[in-house]
Amino acid sequence: MVNCRWKAIKFEECECLYHRKSFTPALPFPFPIYMRLQYQLTGYELIVLVSLKQKPFLSPSKNMDFQRFSSVLLAIFIIMIIFSSLCLASPSSNVKWRKQNNRSNCDVYQGSWVYDDSYPLYNSSACPFIRKEFDCFEYGRPDHLYLQYRWQPTTCDLPRSDGQNFLQSLQGKKIMFIGDSISLNQFESLLCLLHASVPNANIREEKNTSVPTVIFEDYEVSIMLFHSLLLVDVEQEDIGRVLKLDSLKDGNIWKDMDVLVFNTWLWWYRRGPKQPWDYVEDDGTILKDMDRMVAFRKALTTWAKWVDSEVDTNKTRVIFQGISPSHYNGTEWNEPKVMNCSKETQPISGSTYPSGLPLPLYVLEDVLSSIEKPVHLLNITTLSQLRKDAHPSSYNGFRAMDCTHWCIAGVPDTWNELLYTALIN
Repeated sequence: MVNCRWKAIKFEECECLYHRKSFTPALPFPFPIYMRLQYQLTGYELIVLVSLKQKPFLSPSKNMDFQRFSSVLLAIFIIMIIFSSLCLASPSSNVKWRKQNNRSNCDVYQGSWVYDDSYPLYNSSACPFIRKEFDCFEYGRPDHLYLQYRWQPTTCDLPRSDGQNFLQSLQGKKIMFIGDSISLNQFESLLCLLHASVPNANIREEKNTSVPTVIFEDYEVSIMLFHSLLLVDVEQEDIGRVLKLDSLKDGNIWKDMDVLVFNTWLWWYRRGPKQPWDYVEDDGTILKDMDRMVAFRKALTTWAKWVDSEVDTNKTRVIFQGISPSHYNGTEWNEPKVMNCSKETQPISGSTYPSGLPLPLYVLEDVLSSIEKPVHLLNITTLSQLRKDAHPSSYNGFRAMDCTHWCIAGVPDTWNELLYTALIN
């Protein structure tokens, strides 16, 4: 039994009782007038029982004829139906009260991490696609608790990844990840998830090309990786490498795909030897440098204009991955003496990151809101911020401290469960 309080008109309380596939919301008024309605609501039989207590605003008086009273009663009954449709209790949930189990009304990116001993979704030792940068288990990570957390949205359940259904649903399609090494992280995670679901499938790899591709031949599904640090162009000229904020030539390759998953941010704030350009060209003007957040916005705006002008979204699904966080500064999670992720073994509890969301995510969301065509934000930022425990740290093939990328198996599997939900469900 779940109680929920309303403040609509003069309804003071509604009571939702869950009985198998039906529930009965009722007002606690004993007046002996009853109305009953049955209809189907997303697979649930909704039974509304309304009883109205005699109150001045409802009761027929000497000056009110029965027809007028009936009209008032009908109006209130309609309002009851609207509000009662918001009341749905799920018998399988640990949460006592939640909205309809309808993912179209659920923000799957708001939630928390819960322990689940049925995870990980696959044995990383059996996956042939993991590079040494991400293979924490292979390179000796001693704790395995980081593998056994599941993302739990607040108001619904995230469908468990079904690799075979993914391949069947996208049969004959080409899926391309476009971005930096974070895209590589997600690309390899998806390959592991699919391989674990169809271990005996015929798989062909094309490694020695500019666009690494893995083809699941039984389903004619191609998973591709296009390396692009900044999405917009960097061209070699006499003065050096020039970052061109208003040029995007690789789009001619991208637009022929069936699913595009974009990502960029990691290299926008790099300086010194790791900076991937020498000069910036902004609207025809060559600059030695400029505000990085402004440059990031301008590049995303160029990409957004390309989507609107060049991509046929009736054929091609466009997805942009949110900002993947790093964990080198313990002040962000209220541990100011911590300088990296090396000793982190558990997620941050709750659903919010202590230091809040990163500025580039706001820039990304703002640019995406300007696009006329449909683009889905795979908003993995908050859920990844909470996983300070899930980076390779020193358990990688280079033995270098890495609190930027993610272990596989691990958090990128959840990104791909969310991708699965966005594409299939």
